[in-house]
Amino acid sequence: FVNSVKASGLPIDPNPQNTKGPRRGVFFSKVAPTPLKNVRLAVRSSPCFQWVGLKQPNSEEEEEELAGLLSGNVLFSGSDPLSQCYCGHQFGVFAGQLGDGRAISLGDVKTTTDSGLVDLQLKGAGLTPYSRRADGRAVMRSSIREFLC
Repeated sequence: FVNSVKASGLPIDPNPQNTKGPRRGVFFSKVAPTPLKNVRLAVRSSPCFQWVGLKQPNSEEEEEELAGLLSGNVLFSGSDPLSQCYCGHQFGVFAGQLGDGRAISLGDVKTTTDSGLVDLQLKGAGLTPYSRRADGRAVMRSSIREFLC
């Protein structure tokens, strides 16, 4: 597990209070995932686990530990969570500063098959500076749709 390669050398907002609001002159903001209560794994992909080198849990204790890591309640060693700031057009009009309103990148994981890197990201993990008026969470229905599609 390594810090985000895409962010290396780019300006990062330290964001020590995990606050919302506009940012200037940065590409990313540091964030802290908002903890959840009673987390558990609902579904998992064995091929994906193998691809990123995650060990399948063999006990209830290992299952709880993994659920904590994959929910953002506990951070992987070397993780420095970030949310991305960007600008863009929506519906043909410049929308100004946007960003990851509910997505938090935990860092990059080396794949076991092709020595590439993949970004391990949480969706709906809580507030980021770009959450606007929302709480940064995701409802189960949307999460399931994104997982399947």
